[in-house]
Amino acid sequence: MKVIVTGGAGFIGSSFIKYMLGAHPDYWIVCLDKLTYAGDVSRLDPVSRSPGFRFVRLDICDTAGVRALFEEERPDLVVNFAAESHVDRSIGDPSLFIRTNTVGTGVLMDACLEIGARFHQVSTDEVYGDLPLGSAESFDESSPLRPSGPYSASKAAADLLTLAYVRTYGLRATISRCSNNYGPGQHPEKLVPRVTADALVDRPIRLYGRGVNVRDWIFVGDHCRALDLIVHNGRTGEIYNVGGGCELSNLELVRTILDILGSPNAKIEFVKDRPGHDLRYSLDCSKLRRELEWEPRIGISEGLARTVEAFREELGR
Repeated sequence: MKVIVTGGAGFIGSSFIKYMLGAHPDYWIVCLDKLTYAGDVSRLDPVSRSPGFRFVRLDICDTAGVRALFEEERPDLVVNFAAESHVDRSIGDPSLFIRTNTVGTGVLMDACLEIGARFHQVSTDEVYGDLPLGSAESFDESSPLRPSGPYSASKAAADLLTLAYVRTYGLRATISRCSNNYGPGQHPEKLVPRVTADALVDRPIRLYGRGVNVRDWIFVGDHCRALDLIVHNGRTGEIYNVGGGCELSNLELVRTILDILGSPNAKIEFVKDRPGHDLRYSLDCSKLRRELEWEPRIGISEGLARTVEAFREELGR
């Protein structure tokens, strides 16, 4: 099988490429990445010399470039990780997020239609909006979309566009909506690496509001396994929630990391909350479990320990 993975030099995309080449060594995988600040080709060093791997620097909004690459490679499957994903940045410059996350997805799907490729859209639980703190409710795939900010709105638009292409043009496509990923190699702007780095150099750890906002956390390897199942066995036009089943407030997560580092008394500073900050995310993943027999394997204790140790080694501490 030939697979094009967009955004493959990012944290999750690179993890997926390495996972897929390990699980399916006979596959040919092309990594397409614009290499923005969040992309790092060194993440792909373990597979860079693989006979089944190729890297192409390209913007998914470059219609001519995307069509030329797809015509050259003739992929069977395209998996779209390419996205601007940092919520704070989306508040400052929403146009960039609309261009990449929504318009770029349309460019990819048009190219898929031209050559008959299947398409998978990697989305986020943030498209559902948030839930009250302390509630027992979770979002399933039929929950309404109520995005709170420019990032999640641009991803929701891409999801709806994907479903429209399925119905209108017969595109063979699936969508996954995942909770917060963590693991070795994540960009330092994200919460887990940022907290780890700050604690290791005795910087105050800054949290929005009072740190009560709750997220569901999943180890990136478990996400990759779920995607492998979905792209091979998921039903066209279907959405699959992917969550780790581990809900923690931001403050609880920070304290867990500090305990792993042996720095329980590190200083935590609460700063002014960001606009539109979602309170709680929670995913019902029973559809994925029922249809594709997936379960997360890496618990938060093991996953964070592995992640923190990797960051400690990377920082030489």
